[in-house]
Amino acid sequence: MWRRTSVDTREVTVAMLEFDDDGARLIERVYRSPDVVEQRARSLALLAPQPGETILDVGSGPGFLLASLAEAVGPAGAVHGLDPSAPMNAVARDRTSGFSWVTVDDGDALALPYADGTFDAAVSTQVYEYVGDIPAALAELRRVVRPGGRVLLLDTDWDSVVWHAADRALHRRILAVWDEHLADPHLPCTLPGHLRRAGFRLTDRSIVPIFNPTYDPDSYSVLTIRTVGRYVRGRSGITDADVDAWAADLEARGAEDDYLFSINRYCFLGVAE
Repeated sequence: MWRRTSVDTREVTVAMLEFDDDGARLIERVYRSPDVVEQRARSLALLAPQPGETILDVGSGPGFLLASLAEAVGPAGAVHGLDPSAPMNAVARDRTSGFSWVTVDDGDALALPYADGTFDAAVSTQVYEYVGDIPAALAELRRVVRPGGRVLLLDTDWDSVVWHAADRALHRRILAVWDEHLADPHLPCTLPGHLRRAGFRLTDRSIVPIFNPTYDPDSYSVLTIRTVGRYVRGRSGITDADVDAWAADLEARGAEDDYLFSINRYCFLGVAE
């Protein structure tokens, strides 16, 4: 869907990713990939959820992290997931149906439907780069997290991607259009300052690299070829033939043992002051 949003003070039009049932199933496969399983484990270790805590996952997607948080806090705690996508929320509710202390709510980062100081901790992975008004979104996050509560934000800077393609010109065109699905594809550069101004004191900064040195059908990068292809087709002059040629090029790199993909996710852990 098209959504009018803003990055800093500039008005831009962002073509957001659409998560219909097929898209939700594809994202679910990505979340099952070993790369994202490891990312989820790193995020949990940094957030360190404790039994009995009340925790929010902003942009909870298919609910994998929600299930892990529910196991960590136990029935004495509570976990809330929030996502604007109905298909994603349906998947998340099904995945967490065995945890009565998990609630999946409809909504987005700019208007959190919770009372002030509700949460002991909050986490968000790959979400705020989609949000146009970061100061407003982080003000909302600070409002619902109690003083002394923890927040963990993980986002990607797409300048960090290394992806070997033989047709470099076509590859650059594809990724330039892919950037259009984000409000800010380079958010991690400015996120520490945004967090500080919103009332959080940073306690840890780290990266979670994803490195795929081979073409593995179950890897993050190979599954992401499909996600990128679904998005860029028909946008900014990208044709079906362009997408098919790009995907075939990357597959050929794998067949020739000439494939390489790497990208960095940036983690920021803070405490609400």
